[in-house]
Amino acid sequence: MLRIHIRNAASETTTLSLEGRVIGPWVEELRQSCERVLVQRTGLVLDLSDVLFVGREGVELLQALRNRQVVLRNCSPFVGEQLKG
Repeated sequence: MLRIHIRNAASETTTLSLEGRVIGPWVEELRQSCERVLVQRTGLVLDLSDVLFVGREGVELLQALRNRQVVLRNCSPFVGEQLKG
């Protein structure tokens, strides 16, 4: 399960706080949530402090988002290692 909490830290930046696991169908849910923000041309920050695990598809999505200038914050050491690949 993955919970996505939307927080507007500033008028030009939206923060999505994630809680749970980025696996299976939740990867697509996260992708859609991010696209809704990115289409508005605002900055996007993903707060990963409560993410327990990221599956292979989730890692690919997070790396692709990072390449699109999405900021990934508060990764646990485990999730940080997953994202290095």
